[in-house]
Amino acid sequence: MRWDDFRSSDNVEDRRGGGGGGFQMPGGRGGLGIGTIIVVGLIGWALGINPVVLIGGLEALNGLGGSQQQSAPPPSRQSQPSKPTDEMGRFASAVLAQTEDVWSDIFRADGKTYQDPKLVLFSGATRSACGGAQSAMGPFYCPLDQKVYLDLSFFNEMKRKFNAPGDFAAAYVIAHEVGHHVQNLIGILPKVQQAQARASSRAEANALSVRVELMADCLAGVWAYHANARFRILAPGDVEEALGAASAIGDDRLQKQSQGFAVPDSFTHGSSQQRVSWFTRGLKSGNMQQCNTFQGAI
Repeated sequence: MRWDDFRSSDNVEDRRGGGGGGFQMPGGRGGLGIGTIIVVGLIGWALGINPVVLIGGLEALNGLGGSQQQSAPPPSRQSQPSKPTDEMGRFASAVLAQTEDVWSDIFRADGKTYQDPKLVLFSGATRSACGGAQSAMGPFYCPLDQKVYLDLSFFNEMKRKFNAPGDFAAAYVIAHEVGHHVQNLIGILPKVQQAQARASSRAEANALSVRVELMADCLAGVWAYHANARFRILAPGDVEEALGAASAIGDDRLQKQSQGFAVPDSFTHGSSQQRVSWFTRGLKSGNMQQCNTFQGAI
């Protein structure tokens, strides 16, 4: 993937030295898994308390383990944007800059203004407006502060544990989280929150989570389409890297690896085939209107 001759984003907070997938629940703690978070949401619904936000989840990674609580650095050290100087930090910053350029153009064409998210790079643990974050949770987007949280060691785990190496596979992960930000800006996430509050079962709540994640996969594909058209970022084999990553982190594959069988009602991110299919849809069409995974569900 071509990236090192592009600009870096000004919207990076480098907290390293001082974790989460998908979408982190405001007030959640770093070690919570998706099942716990959904149960908490359903308890809130049962008691007539509207859950603060939908879907937690171990983004792109249910099985990286590590539920230990880690201390986070004080907030005073977390507020200043800074451009990273190491290679992986510069890569993440360049990918974020490309998402800014692409989504600004897409929103402008629709008569809207895109609001850039922030990218927080951290090591081990940090704090977000959605609660504690830990490396073991994987990357996540917090809608309360509109920031993507990423421990760059996650990309080593992708390579080591899931055989999903490569720059474009890593870019897909960042673009997926930015896809959640796009969902937030266009009002999808609040609508899903309301739908989850009305959910009659855990399986129904899970199904809404899957729709959110697959839409974010599709939006990542839309970004890739436009980034390549504008910047010519793709090299031979890059698309296969992203498809390999999407397949590696499907719920069915992760569950079979961890417990020997898959339970579709417990899926929160979608099967390998679904994730590949929706990313491919966005990549081929370049049209975010093709990414509607809800079709009247909310």
